[in-house]
Amino acid sequence: MKLSCIIIEDEPLAQDILKRYIDDTPSLELAAVFPDAVSAQQAVLVMRPDLIFLDINLPSLSGVNFLRSLHQPPPVIFTTAYQDFALEGFELNAVDYLLKPFSFERFMKAVNKVLVIQAARSNNANEEIEDAIFIKVDKRLVRVPLVDILSLEAVDDYVRLSAKGKEYLTNNTLKHLGEQLPSTHFIRVHKSYIVSKSAIEYIEGNYIKLSGKEIPIGAAYKEEVQGLFKGRKKN
Repeated sequence: MKLSCIIIEDEPLAQDILKRYIDDTPSLELAAVFPDAVSAQQAVLVMRPDLIFLDINLPSLSGVNFLRSLHQPPPVIFTTAYQDFALEGFELNAVDYLLKPFSFERFMKAVNKVLVIQAARSNNANEEIEDAIFIKVDKRLVRVPLVDILSLEAVDDYVRLSAKGKEYLTNNTLKHLGEQLPSTHFIRVHKSYIVSKSAIEYIEGNYIKLSGKEIPIGAAYKEEVQGLFKGRKKN
């Protein structure tokens, strides 16, 4: 897990220390440094960092008021020379509070708290993946379990969905259906085909053998397909 982070700090020496600590931490990637909160406001909305190192005592707009101004802020680690501000920072749900000067070990303790939070969020997101999609067939909405889907083929203005023991013709687009399918289980192999990774029997030349039929591999997708399934052999 690699987190993008930004520094909002007006003291050059404190900036340099944070930059050095971040550079020495494989799980962090520094995206930008700002000398004040005002110049960082728009950037936070555009860059959407995973973590902010935020000084409390900043010119024009304090770190506390800056955090209050953010809607759904990312995790924040406050940095300050004033211990009296700690309580106010924690009331704003800051992950941690680094009192200057702080060691690399103390810095890592704060970062590890963020990594635990992000890992938990990632696990929750994975658990929320739907186990089926709904497609429109004639005037009905048909639920098709993901584990049953073998392939999807664009046919003129329709998509032919092949499932275990069934076939459906729907007027959804291949792009629309592809956006509903988790990339961990499905792959686009051609401008007209999406297939289930688990249903692939073997790859030979420019074709995939899947459930008794051959599906072409488009030139634009060949490298990705071969990379994902390198080592699969014909039975």
